[in-house]
Amino acid sequence: MSRLPVGRCAMANLREGLAPLVQLTLTRFREFYREPESIFWVVVFPIILAAGLGLAFPGAQPPLRVSATQPAIASALSGDRRLEVRTTPVAQAEAALKAGKTVLIAQPRPGGGVLFRYDAANADGRTARLLADRALQRAAGQTDPVPTSDRAIAEPGGRYIDFVTPGLMGLTLITSAVWGVGYTIVDIRRRHLLKQLVGSPMPRWAFLASFVIYRLTMMFLEAGTVLVFGVAAFGVPLRGSFLALGLCCVMTTLACTALGLLIASRVRTNEAVTGLTNLVVMPMWIVSGVFFSAQRFPEWAQPAIRYLPLTAAIDGLRANMLDGAGVAAILPQLGVLAAWAAICFAGALALFRWR
Repeated sequence: MSRLPVGRCAMANLREGLAPLVQLTLTRFREFYREPESIFWVVVFPIILAAGLGLAFPGAQPPLRVSATQPAIASALSGDRRLEVRTTPVAQAEAALKAGKTVLIAQPRPGGGVLFRYDAANADGRTARLLADRALQRAAGQTDPVPTSDRAIAEPGGRYIDFVTPGLMGLTLITSAVWGVGYTIVDIRRRHLLKQLVGSPMPRWAFLASFVIYRLTMMFLEAGTVLVFGVAAFGVPLRGSFLALGLCCVMTTLACTALGLLIASRVRTNEAVTGLTNLVVMPMWIVSGVFFSAQRFPEWAQPAIRYLPLTAAIDGLRANMLDGAGVAAILPQLGVLAAWAAICFAGALALFRWR
């Protein structure tokens, strides 16, 4: 009996695996649209989050609330329009400061003058203290030796919504990929469906590849929803090339899908995969710079933070969208994501439990 050439055997195996791959991928999509909760978390929730943050942190800084305990002090402070001054009794002002409803208390100081009370760790409190002092000195007749003037600007690219939109895109991609892949695989294993699939003519690579194809397809909906809403509703800039933006999203999806496969490789229960996923993902929510800069953390922690997949994804997206970076400029971030994808895929293939 003649043997087929190696190339023809490989092509035959590939054709045999394509039909199961198509059906498995379609199954992933059916699972998605049959669950209304999934549609909410993927499409609606990111829009609500982006809208809330965009409205809460507009380009223009709202006035800082200051409590003055005497009308004379309140009158002097009202000379600065950047302060929202209210005349409030001492007890109420102290309660408002503790509750975060005011950032500064201005009250008479024993022996003359004004006493400022504020939280030194609060940036708004420190700013209000400087503005209040300046307003009081001007009200007392102080003049500046050098005249100065202010011109407030709120250009697209420097607002909080511009900063947070790439963070929300990265957050949506990693959360959907890790949770969607990890939880689904463990649920299939828990219901003993994985054992039945292995007993079918399905190639094992087709089962894992279906998740990759599904996540890459869903990437357009997940990241695109946040991006389109940010651009349409708040004018978030897109200064870089679409090639670099798309490549960053693709590599983020691959890295996070691989991470989800690795997490689910040997876990048997929903409770275990939930705890393990939270253990992996939640710290990145905090340290990777989604809602505030990762540079706030100590210098000794920066190397570890920089090489996290979510940090690399967000840094690459921000560099592209806000700074106009192309593919060459975000190669370091793409390299980090590629390394995570390769290591996690290799680990998942080596550890994956099929029964």
